[in-house]
Amino acid sequence: MNPFTFEQAADASAAIRLANGAAAAKYLGGGTNLVDLMRETVEQPDMLIDVTHLPGDIERRDDGSLLVGAAVKNTALAAHPDVRSTFPLLTRAILAGASAQIRNMATIGGNILQRTRCRYFYDNAAHCNKRQQGAGCDAKEGFNRYHAILGASPACIATHPSDMCVALAALDAKVHLEGAADGPANQRILRLLDLHRLPGDRPDIETELQPNELITAIEIPPLAFARRSTYRKVRDRASYAFALVSVAAALDIDENGLVRDARLALGGVAHKPWRALKAEEALRGQLAGPESFRAAAEAELASAVGLRDNKFKIELAKRTIVAVLNELKGEGE
Repeated sequence: MNPFTFEQAADASAAIRLANGAAAAKYLGGGTNLVDLMRETVEQPDMLIDVTHLPGDIERRDDGSLLVGAAVKNTALAAHPDVRSTFPLLTRAILAGASAQIRNMATIGGNILQRTRCRYFYDNAAHCNKRQQGAGCDAKEGFNRYHAILGASPACIATHPSDMCVALAALDAKVHLEGAADGPANQRILRLLDLHRLPGDRPDIETELQPNELITAIEIPPLAFARRSTYRKVRDRASYAFALVSVAAALDIDENGLVRDARLALGGVAHKPWRALKAEEALRGQLAGPESFRAAAEAELASAVGLRDNKFKIELAKRTIVAVLNELKGEGE
């Protein structure tokens, strides 16, 4: 681990000023991912800026939306009464991730920005375009059971590891950002769906964040039918394992049994949380049932490409989508 300095920031503006004065600063929340990366010398910051003292409140607004401070711990968000009752898929997604000890440490902002758990990314002896541009990708011919089937590129087949982000993608959450590229602090808001990038030929550039830009909050818009929602994670073992495939879903069915609206997002299948827009479109106006659910899953996975070890994930994703939607349909009957 290389030498670094450590600073505490009282607020976002102070954190950004500190970062702008360093050559290679990193913001430190719970440290559950960053410290691992530093230990493996994948990340080598010259300064760590503690942002755990930034606001950590969960505010319910009059319109039914939630504003969640980036320093809120995962456990606190999952346990919040408004989240449990209004957005149950988010609670279930958070509880499906990591261990209780890690959830108690990890922050919402850090969860969103965690990096892939691809073994070749962590191995400095392996070729990895994400770690070093132009180095190659050993995962393509290596052990790729956990890798992407959607949105991958010749340069990178890694997947995003977050469970929480899959639920936030389904909920069309927004990310509040603060930065200071050329002087005075400035603020902007991005959809979570627009924050993370697909790999293309630059998998080393993972998000649309500007240099030293800081996540300050997450906004979850109101969605009445999110009360009928869930999250299912398929993995190799029951705990402390990343998803082979996961599905976050919310379903709105009218009195005639037709799908009025639906929200679907997939995890474990792409370089970013994958919003299943084709499946959502295929569901609207259709009679809710196994046939329409399967057709929607087929539409979403039509462009999926499997590799030697992960071809099974294509059918697994389809079946998981159908199973989750059938579960939600049953809840409304």
